[in-house]
Amino acid sequence: MDEKTEQRTETSKQKFSERFIKFHDKNYKLLLFIPVILFVFCFAYMFNFYQKNSDFIYRDISLTGGTSVTISEQIDIDDLRKAVSGKLESVDIREISDLVTREQIAVIVETKADKSQTQKVLEDYLGYPLVEGENSNFEFTGSVLGEDFYKQLLIAILIAFCLMAIVVFIQFKTLVPSLAVIGCAFADIFMTLVAVNILGISVSTAGIVAFLMIIGYSVDTDILLTTKALKRDEGSLNRRIFDSFKTGIAMTLTSLFAVLIALIIVGPFSQILSQIFTIMSIGLGFDIFNTWVTNVSVIKWYASRKKKNV
Repeated sequence: MDEKTEQRTETSKQKFSERFIKFHDKNYKLLLFIPVILFVFCFAYMFNFYQKNSDFIYRDISLTGGTSVTISEQIDIDDLRKAVSGKLESVDIREISDLVTREQIAVIVETKADKSQTQKVLEDYLGYPLVEGENSNFEFTGSVLGEDFYKQLLIAILIAFCLMAIVVFIQFKTLVPSLAVIGCAFADIFMTLVAVNILGISVSTAGIVAFLMIIGYSVDTDILLTTKALKRDEGSLNRRIFDSFKTGIAMTLTSLFAVLIALIIVGPFSQILSQIFTIMSIGLGFDIFNTWVTNVSVIKWYASRKKKNV
């Protein structure tokens, strides 16, 4: 590329940047209507979801209690699903494949039914006994234990969120920027939860852990943005926001691409890892939206009112 071409490219980038800044300066308040409308939809959906399910998520047997059976045989999953439908409660069937050959090596059956009923139904279909440790493995979680574990995980998320909020308030010592960071973290979790429910994912203990991880991922870019925009004095506010955007979006996209690659490679062979990576990828996607649309607009509005080197 010659010097004139480089100059034209640089000039074009500068003009685009100037046009975008003018557009954003004029419309950043209007852009806040997008997250507001999305939030209203999410609350309406969750209200309707709770009315129907008496819960905020679909839970798998690790959180509700039930039986998980791993059968070390090659079985037609569709035929098995038809055979046990109506005989076992809330059945979920999936296969385990060899990582290299992708051949089926086992089948996992999960149901809310107890162990004896599950074993009888499966043996009637297979035509031979299931022997623990030889051709099958059984795991049973009591409903009380599953419910207690679920409550403990929710308490863990609440404690983590409260500790995060305390750290944010200590860091910024002002109400609006702190609430903006905390609000975006909550939005990331809440919107991800709605997306998970829309996709019909039954959340396991691993899925709850993924929501915990989203808290950490969502806060770092918001803290970066708020610190650079409000605690630094060099350059204009737009320049400081743009500098934080370049760093923050690189951080988030790096994490997102890594999670998506892991989901593609490992996801088909492990439901636990698949669920973790799916929830994290959704959360990171919403983090990009809530940080660089919602929080940027709030920070710019706050800075303009305080006249903080706009």
